Amino acid sequence: MGATISRPRPGLLAIELALIAAVFWGDSAGYVPLSKTPFLLLVAWASLRLRGQRWRDVGLSLPARWPRLVAIGVAWGVGMWLLEFYVTMPALDRLLGYGTNLSTFNDVAGNAKVLAIYLVANWILAAFGEEMVWRGYALPRITEFVGSGRRAWIFALIIVNVAFGLAHLYQGWNGVIQAAIGGVLLGVLYLVTGRNLVAPIVAHGLGNSLDFILMYLGLYPGVGG
Repeated sequence: MGATISRPRPGLLAIELALIAAVFWGDSAGYVPLSKTPFLLLVAWASLRLRGQRWRDVGLSLPARWPRLVAIGVAWGVGMWLLEFYVTMPALDRLLGYGTNLSTFNDVAGNAKVLAIYLVANWILAAFGEEMVWRGYALPRITEFVGSGRRAWIFALIIVNVAFGLAHLYQGWNGVIQAAIGGVLLGVLYLVTGRNLVAPIVAHGLGNSLDFILMYLGLYPGVGG
């Protein structure tokens, strides 16, 4: 079952945007521990509840075709990773004159225990959490106010993934741009698979897992050096 669109409620949206902005501010000021995602997820969950929706209504379901969705997610995730690692990342490094700031992840290099922690956190916070927030909640929420046609979804893809990119500002502008591009691709995957979150979750989790494994092996540029 794909996602459903509820009726617009501008007042509620204003409150949601204010809370999301507060989470971003709190994170930049150092008041948010570990990750913004649980706090953004709480805002998304409250919004859905107040609008009479469930996570199932925005694509968090396991339909009969789930093996096909998983396979699509694996293929899409590998393709996205190859695009980022061999095309967008080196191109942005050359264009901007500096690499992505991934110093946050230096501790994973050569440390199997840290790698295991990052992989678990990746699937919980990034794969499930971020996909529920940015694809399942944010994309349909924006389209409620601009319509349900192709142009509305394109507009939502741009707006939402500008914010998704800025959520990675700690990685520098390289990371912001790469995250925004990746977010658009995950958003497209969400739409072409019937607004179901299975394939985007798998693609997101797999791509990040490949990154962390390379970081552990000392093969990821800018990490562990």
